[in-house]
Amino acid sequence: MTIILASQSPRRRELLERMGIKGFEIRPAKGEEIVPPGLTPDQQVEELSRQKAREIAAGAGADDVIIAADTVVAAGNQVLGKPHSRQEAADMLSLLSGRTHTVYTGVTVRRGDMEITEHEATEVIFRPLTREEILAYVDSGEPMDKAGAYGIQGLGCLLVEGIRGDYYNVMGLPVCRLALMLRRFGVELLMRE
Repeated sequence: MTIILASQSPRRRELLERMGIKGFEIRPAKGEEIVPPGLTPDQQVEELSRQKAREIAAGAGADDVIIAADTVVAAGNQVLGKPHSRQEAADMLSLLSGRTHTVYTGVTVRRGDMEITEHEATEVIFRPLTREEILAYVDSGEPMDKAGAYGIQGLGCLLVEGIRGDYYNVMGLPVCRLALMLRRFGVELLMRE
């Protein structure tokens, strides 16, 4: 059995390592992400994580365990993915300033024909930000590859006043939920081999 992470995210790789998973392979999904219209943010991340897991499963062994995830930030009904420009990053941060938003991560674990998909939701409270702070953070380059244009594990921690829920979910992988999902596939992370 090989554990395969269907992501090139350095944060997800780091979190799997923190969970004690050793020798896993990284095979990022490359297919186009197709989001059917009308999905809520939690349904969207579940659907995208499923698509990634199924893409990688097509080239994996029957005994391999595939882990796929997708994360979005939702401010009210507006879903914020990764910004495509500096202006879009600044606009996202302005929208989040002084507000509470929700980070959703969908996780799919797949082995052979068995597949489980779940999601985690964490509320994040941003302090009010000045225009100068927003531009300085955008200038750091950190927002450009992150949903919602910030990373809580980096300089983005200076923007966050508090959270309600799983901190690791905000980083892109709800590790406690994932550990419980893996257990259903016979992967026990706290048991000695």
